[in-house]
Amino acid sequence: MTVEALFDHLWQDYITRLCPSAEKVHTLLKEDEALINDHIALRTFNVAPLGIETLAKPFLDLGYQVSGDYVFEAKKLAAIHLEHSNSLLPKVFISELRVELCSEALQNIVAKLVAQVDETKLSSAEFLYGGRLWDVSHEDFQTLAEESEYASWLAAHGYGANHFTVSVNQLERFQEVVDVNQHLREAGFAINESGGEVKGSPDVLLEQSSTMADKVAVMFSGGEHVVPGGFYEFAKRYQLEDGTYYQGFVAASADKIFESTHQ
Repeated sequence: MTVEALFDHLWQDYITRLCPSAEKVHTLLKEDEALINDHIALRTFNVAPLGIETLAKPFLDLGYQVSGDYVFEAKKLAAIHLEHSNSLLPKVFISELRVELCSEALQNIVAKLVAQVDETKLSSAEFLYGGRLWDVSHEDFQTLAEESEYASWLAAHGYGANHFTVSVNQLERFQEVVDVNQHLREAGFAINESGGEVKGSPDVLLEQSSTMADKVAVMFSGGEHVVPGGFYEFAKRYQLEDGTYYQGFVAASADKIFESTHQ
């Protein structure tokens, strides 16, 4: 599979299963040129065989390299981001829940999910946009959500892009993230206000915002329920002293972006 094909599959899964409203956002922001995707984000548990390394491998095989690592202590998460030598390709942000830091109840539910995983499916990049590798009850989903929204989201949806990200630097009509937010509000979208509607600043070389997650129907083992799905993010990057643009992530800002999927 080519890297272009992988991102196309991730996009189709994202707009079909996780964030159907993304197509409307895309239409509202698209100009003459195709929108540049700054990055995508993927979630996982740090339990073998599902840790960050497993999700990173298909990208590393396609020429990506690890370019940064992050810790989110309050949410018990660790993360890395990957970059490709072709700067037009999206960065990939992969996070994992540090399950051993969580309650025994959460650990037991995650162990129950991971025990269902067919490891042979992890040998192909297709699992990255294949959804759940387990069955889960709505009761277990709710138990997880009380402690970790991240864990409940992953349990419900499995693998796929938590979000795609429009590069605001490319846009001609909107130079500022706040202007993108206002345009989307006028079209009926809710913006994530946690930590302020714009996370970051020129001082940290990155500004970000996001819609609140779509509500999507998910089939649990006891029936269908509507839960938060994916969201769309917007990022503006600032230049370094050498004239290149900052390519990393700001942990304090990313911490609030995670909350776009809160119930």
